[in-house]
Amino acid sequence: MQNLTIVEIARKLKVSTATVSRALNGSSQVKEATRKKIIDFARDTGYSINSVASNLRSNKSKIVGLIVPKISMNFHSEVITIIQNELYKFGYNIIILQSNDSHELEQHAVDTLSSLRVAAVIAAATLHTTDFSHFDIFLKKEIPVIFYDRIPDYPFGGIHISGDDFQGGYGATKHLLDVGCKNILHISGPLECYLYKYRSKGYKAALENHGITFRKENMYCHELTHENAWNTLVKAFNQDPTIDGIFTANDTSAIAALEFCKSKNIDVPKQVKIIGYSNDKRTSIASPSLSTVEQFPAEFGKRCVELLMQQLSHEESGTAVGVKTDNYVIPVSVIRRMST
Repeated sequence: MQNLTIVEIARKLKVSTATVSRALNGSSQVKEATRKKIIDFARDTGYSINSVASNLRSNKSKIVGLIVPKISMNFHSEVITIIQNELYKFGYNIIILQSNDSHELEQHAVDTLSSLRVAAVIAAATLHTTDFSHFDIFLKKEIPVIFYDRIPDYPFGGIHISGDDFQGGYGATKHLLDVGCKNILHISGPLECYLYKYRSKGYKAALENHGITFRKENMYCHELTHENAWNTLVKAFNQDPTIDGIFTANDTSAIAALEFCKSKNIDVPKQVKIIGYSNDKRTSIASPSLSTVEQFPAEFGKRCVELLMQQLSHEESGTAVGVKTDNYVIPVSVIRRMST
């Protein structure tokens, strides 16, 4: 079947070509009933949009680019799902690019999205990204940028959405102290990463406020894999077998801690109490179930789209005021389970 043109669709449906164009490109200026009629007709007749050509003509698109560390990470997969579902309601699709915590791949992702002329960018940086200047290419073009979770730790353009990582670290440590722990091991991610920096600050503050001196030998910083956490636990317990509490900055490391304790016949929670971070689905089915800190990934996703659409709707109505810069903090909550 030969592809229909926008003009032919407009004539058959007795609407203007501008209305057809707006509907096919997801504009909010078209009534929902009209938009549905046009979309259904286009689908039934096999009409398809050459989105690349459309982007080149308009210098805009209905695509939002997402740059994430790893899709396999539970927190990010939940955020992505919410973002995709919410953006779809406004006629936007997403392109997801993984950095795999590689600065080189992150730079490549930025270049790719820039060449595609995406409408906006949502990004969580790599573990070691301290210079965000490669994102300037979007800001200079007044393309909205939202950083979430792993955000710049210095004044930088775009919207920044973070969890209350300081309070999360403080609350997790305070919980261990409240249930009797005196010698708490903290397994952290790299401190150049915003969220781990502030979770560890919360850990230190809780110790100080409870009259316990921070000991640098009780804190380890590295990529938070199961293997790395296990190796840290071996070293830490060999040096100090009196450790009675473990706070890990993610749940994968908390699961490693639980398995390590089982392998050494250390009773959890009688001898050692463990709390993780993120409320990964695995924590509730572990044995014993793991205490953790809830990050509310759905709230991250919804807030990203809400703030993004505020900017994009201004652009569509011709009242754009440039790329917005602001900071938002999502509250966290300590969840107590059987491991503490």
